[in-house]
Amino acid sequence: MARYTGPRHKACRRARVPLCQSKKCPVDRRPYPPGDHGRGRIRESDYLVQLREKQKLRTMYGVLERQFRRYYELASRQPGITGDNLLRLLETRLDNVVWRSGLVATRPQARQLVNHGHFAVNGKKVDIPSYRVTPGDVVTVKESSTDLLAIQHSIDTFGRLIPDWLEVSHGDRQVVVRDFPRRDQIDTAINEQLVVELYSK
Repeated sequence: MARYTGPRHKACRRARVPLCQSKKCPVDRRPYPPGDHGRGRIRESDYLVQLREKQKLRTMYGVLERQFRRYYELASRQPGITGDNLLRLLETRLDNVVWRSGLVATRPQARQLVNHGHFAVNGKKVDIPSYRVTPGDVVTVKESSTDLLAIQHSIDTFGRLIPDWLEVSHGDRQVVVRDFPRRDQIDTAINEQLVVELYSK
């Protein structure tokens, strides 16, 4: 399982938004890019703006470049708007669905727990974070993992809105995928059109 193992907050500072979902992210204290010349004036070309938006999206979902490019190629072949298709593919990853449901606190934690085999889809254990769920799928916490401290703590402190395309029962540790998410149901602060423009050059 390939994943980014470098400094997390460096990506946040470069994007100038807290992508890591950590309460200790230094973006508020140092709202400028990292490095010796981070405070200097940088001419923001169209390419830089597009690249930054793509890197933000990649970092949010924990996807490396090669896999992200495959997502884009798949989205471009599907009918409809390529940017919306790309976000839908990323949102229906199993680790993202687990995070959206509130069973875990962050996407990296969701990725780790899925990879360790604590979740099942339609009764079968799935330990692949990039597994794509479809409408009608039922995601559950394995019976042996229902009392995990990380899951219980996340449920007790849950304060986010559950998207309409998911039906969640925290008591049963169960998530039902009602439908594919529409763009207006995805609260990711990303201009996906910039990503499409970058790859379509």
